[in-house]
Parts: sequence; C-alpha cells; structure tokens
Amino acid sequence: QGRLKESGGGSVQAGGSLKISCTTSADTSSSPCRAWFRQAPGKEREGVAIISVGVRSTIYADSVKGRFTISQDNAKNTLYLQMNSLKPADPAMYYCAAVWGTACPLRLVPAGFHSWGQGTQVTVSS
Repeated sequence: QGRLKESGGGSVQAGGSLKISCTTSADTSSSPCRAWFRQAPGKEREGVAIISVGVRSTIYADSVKGRFTISQDNAKNTLYLQMNSLKPADPAMYYCAAVWGTACPLRLVPAGFHSWGQGTQVTVSS
C-alpha cells in the first residue's frame, strides 16, 4: 500500500481536454484495481472510471462514457485520466484510489478502495 498523489488539474473551456495523473510511492503492478472518483461542491463523491488488471477491463460512469479514458503506466507507477469534450457538469475535485491485496470490487463506489490521494481540481468554463 502506497501514498497516492494527483496532479494535472486546471481550468478549461467547455469542449476542451485535460489529462490528469496519479502517482504512487509503491509498485502499482501489485494493485489489481485502480480508479478515479470526483466530488463537486454540494454533491457526494461519485465514481468516474475503474481499470482492472486482473479482469483486463475498464468501467466508466454513464456520464463520461465516450469522453474519458482511464489508463496506466506501471513502469512509472502512474494512473491517467484523459478527459475530452469536457462539459460544465464535469468540474469537481478528482481523486484517484487503489486496491491492494484483494480483488477489485468492479463497482463505481468508494467502498473497497484502500488508498486515496488528496485530489486535483478540475474546472470548466462555459
């Protein structure tokens, strides 16, 4: 279990793109599951995307399907979220999370994720 840190947040216009990253101090090759969550002001934290190494699949929230892409580079211990066609509803604090030593829950919910970063802010202007 390692420490996670997000980066790459910023402000873009609606329809623009942004790529955020999450690095960890531990070897992420041993993590079967990593994910991105987000939380907007006044709203609950919601799942955005999950990438599972064991299942070799990705899961996306309906609101971001076709626009966001989750990926990873184990050699760099880095998780990415490529965000395209950003909408005014996308602004939020984005958090990365990881599972260590257990199977991936394969659900867009915080339960089951052991490690969390401090978040990176994403804003969208319209």
